[in-house]
Amino acid sequence: MIPIINNTIRVKQVNVELVKTALKALTFGTKLTIANVTGLSVATCGNILNELSERGEAIEADLEQSNGGRPARRFMYNANYSYIACIYVSNDGGVYRTTHAVTNLTGEVIEENSAEVEIINYEVIDNLIEKLIYSYENIKAVGIGIPGIIYRGIIGAVDIKELADLPLATRLKAKYNLKVIVENDMNLIAYGFYKKQNYDEAKTITVVNFPKGNGSGAGIIVEGHIIRGNTNFAGEVSYLPFDKSREDQIKQTNSADGCFPLMVKTIGSIIAIINPETIVITGGLIRSNMQEDFSIACRKTIPHEHMPQIIIQENMQEDYINGLVSTTLESLTCDIQLIERRM
Repeated sequence: MIPIINNTIRVKQVNVELVKTALKALTFGTKLTIANVTGLSVATCGNILNELSERGEAIEADLEQSNGGRPARRFMYNANYSYIACIYVSNDGGVYRTTHAVTNLTGEVIEENSAEVEIINYEVIDNLIEKLIYSYENIKAVGIGIPGIIYRGIIGAVDIKELADLPLATRLKAKYNLKVIVENDMNLIAYGFYKKQNYDEAKTITVVNFPKGNGSGAGIIVEGHIIRGNTNFAGEVSYLPFDKSREDQIKQTNSADGCFPLMVKTIGSIIAIINPETIVITGGLIRSNMQEDFSIACRKTIPHEHMPQIIIQENMQEDYINGLVSTTLESLTCDIQLIERRM
């Protein structure tokens, strides 16, 4: 009987998530309108709406205006039922900084702040999370952006040496019993940019970063999905087999002009391998007037019809936060999505 019981629980979880998703998309919803959107029965939607209302995740609004019959009960999603905490850390030329945002379940920012710190290690991140949980007791998930590679839960090559070889997510999950995700910064920036565009159909885009004093990196979105690769190494374009070692490449980053040929090779390689619709170029080596220079240089090797739109964007903090918030919110429903695929 256990498999049958487990399957029943999974079906219920999927149905609840369907109702919540529909309710978030609607200003108000009755059990009939939710049934029409989800394909579930009216009775099932009514039961789930009652359960959500009882625990405060849905709020009952005024009755729907009646055309002569009994007025229908209307519900709206309570976006402030719980919160998420999003944190990213950075090392910009030796200047360490933490940036955080607390949002509700529809991504509305409740608090946002950035602070320069002397060092970034586990204790700094842990203390910040502890402070946020103290201020917002109903935080249900934590998302963290790291300028490095995360493989099998361990932070590998990273721009902040104090975080190297750290199983950050595992330690934080064990301490706080919350959903915790740790993701590469460029993946989050690319995903945040992608989500902000509200494309009508799935697109392939790349965001490539050319910082001063560090190796280049890229975030790759293929048909709406982050491409991480087999070991989360996808996008580490500073390891491309050019005629210079990664260390020599970094030595050139003091000058945009001196590094320009290498940047063009990097962009050309991305175009040839990924064939994106858009490439966004950012970083400390980038100036706002370089868009045409990149286009002209890349067209020397890339056929015109395969050239992507090239965008120069100097500040991508909003995209970073957007990607971090979107990914963390999605992590709250990813278990349900896995259940749906297995059923």
